Formats: sequence, structure tokens, C-alpha cells
Amino acid sequence: MSRRPTGDPASTAVSVLRDVGGAGNVTSLTSCFTRLRFVLGDESKVDVTALESNAGVLSVMRAGGQTQVVIGHEALAVREAMDKLLAGLPTAGSHDAARPTTPRGNVFDRFVALVSALFQPFLWVLAGTGLLKALIVLLGVVGWLHPADGTYVILSAGADALFYFLPMFLALTAAKRFGANQFVALALAGGLLYPTIVTLGSAAGPVTFLGLPVVMAHYSSSVVPIIVTVWAQGHAERWLRAVLPGALGNFLSPALVVLILFPLTLLTVGPATTYLSNVVAAGVGWLYGVSPAVGGFLIGGLTQVLVIFGIHWALIAVIVNEYSTVGHSLIVVPIYAAVAAQTGAALAVFLRTRDPRIRQVAGPATLSGLLAGITEPLLYGVNLPLRRPFVIGLGCGGLGGAVAGASGVASSAFAVPSLFTMPITLGTGNFPLFVAAVVGSLVSACALTLLFGSPGPGPMLEPARPAATSTQPASASAPDSQTVPASAPAPDSRTTSVSRTTSDARTTPILAPVSGLTMPVESMPDKVFASGALGQGMCVMPADGRLVAPVAGEVKACLPHAYGIRSDTGLDVLVHIGIDTARLHGEHFTAAVKHGDRVAAGDLLGTVDLDALKKAGYNPITAVMITNSARTAGIETIATGRVAAGDPLIRVRA
Repeated sequence: MSRRPTGDPASTAVSVLRDVGGAGNVTSLTSCFTRLRFVLGDESKVDVTALESNAGVLSVMRAGGQTQVVIGHEALAVREAMDKLLAGLPTAGSHDAARPTTPRGNVFDRFVALVSALFQPFLWVLAGTGLLKALIVLLGVVGWLHPADGTYVILSAGADALFYFLPMFLALTAAKRFGANQFVALALAGGLLYPTIVTLGSAAGPVTFLGLPVVMAHYSSSVVPIIVTVWAQGHAERWLRAVLPGALGNFLSPALVVLILFPLTLLTVGPATTYLSNVVAAGVGWLYGVSPAVGGFLIGGLTQVLVIFGIHWALIAVIVNEYSTVGHSLIVVPIYAAVAAQTGAALAVFLRTRDPRIRQVAGPATLSGLLAGITEPLLYGVNLPLRRPFVIGLGCGGLGGAVAGASGVASSAFAVPSLFTMPITLGTGNFPLFVAAVVGSLVSACALTLLFGSPGPGPMLEPARPAATSTQPASASAPDSQTVPASAPAPDSRTTSVSRTTSDARTTPILAPVSGLTMPVESMPDKVFASGALGQGMCVMPADGRLVAPVAGEVKACLPHAYGIRSDTGLDVLVHIGIDTARLHGEHFTAAVKHGDRVAAGDLLGTVDLDALKKAGYNPITAVMITNSARTAGIETIATGRVAAGDPLIRVRA
């Protein structure tokens, strides 16, 4: 079941920082539209279970040499709060400008992490100016602006400036990444864009430096030359810092770095990396020359898979390189179809689901995809948990990408693919065919998800059927999260109310995992459970410490304070004992099963010392949740009041 942010970035930042091992474990931190990207000193310190239980976290993964915590739309706000927590702490590597980030993982992981660190800090600005560029192009096409008008020129200058001076922006982020002086890096980048150097790049005759021939290139909007130069700068500065006296090093180090590196860049790094960039651009052109449809199909079908694992940054580097070498991008065109397809699938879920929690995620996530081109919220919160919508989106994205590639359009400026930025391709290829490809991807994914997006009857495709409800007495209200009743209800004096709904083959009974007093899950003093973010279910205030299996099936997770069972009917059932009991790291708990064991309904799962738990200040309220309840037709309450472990508690409709 998907989760949604709490709306409290500061609280999320505190809990996430704690669960990744604290400030001292953070080597570097970057963020993108929807996720925090940590490079950590010790991965074993990460509490993945606690992170994934955080109501402000959508998903956690390890990719690109990073621990990625997916937040959603509030990622930047959480990042700002996180920066305040890390500010001034010498143990936080991301705030030590004199020390480069240590590369981790294989070559590809390190490349992805590098691209993420270099482009992420200004990607929002790049996307925003790209949107402005799309608007200017559209106004020019409809005749409201003319390229010779002062208004057009002024607006274009504002929209194009970041991309033209891209080496200077990369100089700042590369200096931070490689532990170099940011202002020296800016001086080197400024030299590449100096008007006289730009003029030399257009000179007809040979250019020499101390008699050596210089192969001049155009460095505006370039990517690789400045990155390589700043990497060399970082190494040079550390060596000079070690050999020069402190007072002299303050001014001699910048002077020597610029004196040596700037000409060296023009003589070697610039021509070599420019040639490499041209080779990459030529490779993309070759692929589209062989078959634009095949290229579009591969990119449109696979892009969102890359997004899931956080390695789509590798594509961004190639896309930006396209703009700087050939002046336009072909790769970004099929991505419009990929984004539209996943958005269409999420729209279908929003239109047909009767589960209010899914709608709360699907609605804003769909708008995010349509208007901003950001798909992480709908991928993690809607399509991936339901599976079929995601697969349908991949297929429609691939087919739409093939048509978009065949249209021959190209994007003239960097912009995040969305409905608003489609005009960026005007004036190239068959624009109506491109529009048909994108809209067709959205509509087809929406229609197919409506028809086939659910594996069976359930809230996805059927109107909600009213579940039996129970009214709890005032004495059964949930206790405060830090206050536990002095005595728990005794099972031998229970007053059980049992629903007489007849069971059939389409329902699965879920047993009470402990003896005690039943309560609605909404009364739990934990917002993750109470909000239904982990699914539907019930909770019990335990009277003793004996825990039993609520269903027959396989133990898929066995933590001291929680058990996950995959039932024989395909239900994912979670038994979670207590509030915040993960902090005890197994103390007071004894497991009777292990991961992979088969259990029958009513078998012993483990025991807990309730008295010790209460003395430690923990609330022992126990939840039994159907975590994939989005794929069911809902649940019915069977018993209310006091129950014994193993009594029927709820019934799940297939």
C-alpha cells in the first residue's frame, strides 16, 4: 500500500537522518525532484525498516552508489530541513568543501552518482528556464512575437542564459564534488566563455600558444571540458596546499592553477573531450538514422525503469551533451511518451478506485506527471504497488516512443518532458504526429488500465461495498503513545461480538494474533497505521505476550517486533507489536519462527514480555494489517470487544 507525505518536512528530516545512521554517517547528500540521495560512511547503520515505516517516505533503495530515500513532492523542503540539521557539523561530509566526495560502487554507479551531484543542484532552474523557452517558441509560432523584436530577444536571453553559461554552473557543483575552490573553478569556466576565446574559436587561421597549435572549440553549453578541468584543479590544489606556505598559498595556488590549467585545457582537455562529446552525439544520431522508431521504442519503454532505480541521470548527461554538440536533443523526445503513459495509467487508477487513500496519492501524482513531468510519486505511490498499471505504462510508453521517434521532431532546449513543454519541439519534424504519439500514450495507457489494470475484482475496478462496522465503547479508545494502562484486559472475561456474515470461497478469515481488547486501526497512536498507509486491518491491546499466526502461509519477514506472512490466498499480512518498538532491537521479544517457515493459522509466532515492554515506556498495542489490501475488495469486521488469540477477527473479501 502506498504512503503519502506527512506535510511536516522538519519532522521527516529528523527521522530520516536518524534512520540513515545520524549526521556522522553522512558523507554527502544531494537531492532531486522527489528523493534524497545519501552517500554514507557505513551502510550497515541504515534502518531500512524504520525508513520505510516513515509516513513521509515513499520508498528506499540502493542504486548508483547511493542510499536513495524517495520523499515525493516535499523532497526539496525535507532537504532544506536536513541541511539545517547538518550545517556546521564537521562529521557531515557534504558540508566539508575542502574534502572531495569519495567515489563508491562500480564504474557505472560512480558515473550516475557524479552526474546526479553535478546537475541536481540547478536542475529545477534548468527545467524552469526550459519551460520559459517552450513558451517563447510557442508565442513565436503563433505570431505573437517575432525573433527581431526586442521583447523576443530579452525573453530569449533570460531563458537561454543558464544553458549558454552551463560550464560556470557545472564549475560550482564540480568544485564541491571534487573538493576544489569554487571561485577558482568559476575563473577557469569564465575563461572558456571569455569573448576573445569565443572569437578565436571562429577564427579561420591557426591559433598557437607558445608555438604550440591550439585546436579551438566552442565551449558555451559544453559539459565535459569543465568537469575534467575542475577534477584536475582539485588534485592540483591539494598538492599545492601541501607544498606552499600558508600565507603564500592563499594567492599563489589560484595563480598557478589558472596559469597552468587554463592553457592546458585549451591545448588538450578541451579538444579531446569535445571530440568525445561529438562521438556520443554521433552515436545517438546513428541510432536514429538506422531506425528512429526502434530508438524511440527502447527509450520510451525503458526510461521509467531507470527512474525507479534512480539511474536516469545517465540519460540526462547524454541529453545535455546533445544540446551542447548538435544544438538539439532526439533522446528526450520519446521520454514525453513514457511520462504520458505512466501518467495515463495513474489517471485510470484515480478515476476508478474507491479506496480514498489511493485517490489521495493518485490525484496529485497524476497532475505532477501531466504538468511537471515528474513521475516518481505516481510510480512509487500508485503504479508500482498495483503492478499492472506500471507494466501497461511501460508498453504504451514504448509504442508511443516509437511513433514519437518516427515523427522526426527534436527538442531545441532542455526541458522536463510534460504537456507544457511540448512546444519546445515546434519547427522540427512532424509535430502533429509527435502530439498524437504523446496523447495516444496517455489515452491508451488510461484505457488499458481501466480495462485490465486490476488482477481481479476489488476496489480498483468495482464500487466499494460497505464493510461491517463496529462502534467501540469509550473505554476502548487508544491510549497515548507513551502511556500504557496499568492492567490489560484479561482474555478469560471477554465479551466478544461476532459478525454473522456467512463465509464463502471468496473470503479469507484473519485470526486475532494476540488475546486482548480489539480496537479500530484508526485509533492507533501511530499516524502510519492510523492513516491506513500500510493497508486495512484491526488492532488489539494485548492481555498476554503470546503471538500466533493470523493466517496460514509463508513467513516472508521475521523481525523481533513484527512478522510478515504471505497467505496461501495471496494476502500479505503484517503483525506489528507495539509503537516504536523497533528501537528495542529485539529486546523483550522472542521469535518462534524464522524467514521462510511455513505456518498454519494459529501457530505460535513468538512471545513478548509485556511487563518489561510497559516498564520501558512502550505501548504494546498490536496491529494486524493487510498490506496489499488495495488489491482486495475490502475487509469485514468479525469480532469486536475482547478476543482470544486465534479467534476470527476480520474477513478479507477477494
